[in-house]
Amino acid sequence: MKRHLLSAADLSRDDALLILDTADELAKISERSIKKLPTLRGRTVVNLFFEDSTRTRISFEAAAKRLSADVINFSAKGSSVSKGESLKDTALTLEAMGADAVVIRHGASGAPHRLATWVRGSVVNAGDGTHEHPTQALLDAFTMRRRLGPLDGRKVTIVGDILHSRVARSNVLLLATLGAEVTLVAPPTLLPVTVDSWPCEVSYDLDAVLPKSDVVMMLRVQRERMNAAFFPTEREYSRRYGLDRDRVAKLHDDAIVMHPGPMNRGMEIAAEVADSPRSTIVEQVANGVTTRMAVLYLLLGGADLGGEIQ
Repeated sequence: MKRHLLSAADLSRDDALLILDTADELAKISERSIKKLPTLRGRTVVNLFFEDSTRTRISFEAAAKRLSADVINFSAKGSSVSKGESLKDTALTLEAMGADAVVIRHGASGAPHRLATWVRGSVVNAGDGTHEHPTQALLDAFTMRRRLGPLDGRKVTIVGDILHSRVARSNVLLLATLGAEVTLVAPPTLLPVTVDSWPCEVSYDLDAVLPKSDVVMMLRVQRERMNAAFFPTEREYSRRYGLDRDRVAKLHDDAIVMHPGPMNRGMEIAAEVADSPRSTIVEQVANGVTTRMAVLYLLLGGADLGGEIQ
């Protein structure tokens, strides 16, 4: 693997499979009474979050602590950033503190790439603007693989606000690398103008795509990133692109339903669908810790796993 994880496009097929296989091994730890390994003892991981987050920040913190790393949580609110300190000055401060890895979430697309030029440690992109969120794509792929087996030839449908979704971008790139066939379904106003260059198909008709889907991933409508009216009403959006009981009935028996969270229940996904046996939403949260453990383990050069997970 490379020194940083900034984009799903950075991962070759071998890199992605190495992370997923390592996560499979590390998943055994969650079944033990003591869920820790000494692998990263003495290493320091900084969670540098300029945007609000619950799942991702806690997931990275739990992952680092289960590997025995020291964790520093840095929130932009209440820090020198709120006084006008630049990202570069913050990076230099972290460098002086001896951070071995920096996990960054930032509202500006490309911020992790800039940070990677200023620090000697590894940088992990935990979401930058509307660009990418590679570890979310990895945990999604890990979840699919556990439910469905190898992803080669699997048909994955991603539905909703593609335009503002960093999760969608990373998933399209990673799933294509792993051999899956991805179809994006959204109103034309919620698709990027460059979508024709992505390694996927595009459809505007959810009902036509569902019967041949192995995975349906629903995305949250990100109202906080919208500065215009992208669809007439919430009711109209839900009628055309929401996943309810009737639409789930069109899926084949083994198909699964995913959502990266947080959900708008009743809008893009019905509550009864989110809580159904097909849903992997809770599994995704648990798998997020395991997958991020694998990423930190591999980036920070952990020892061979074999003797540690016995």
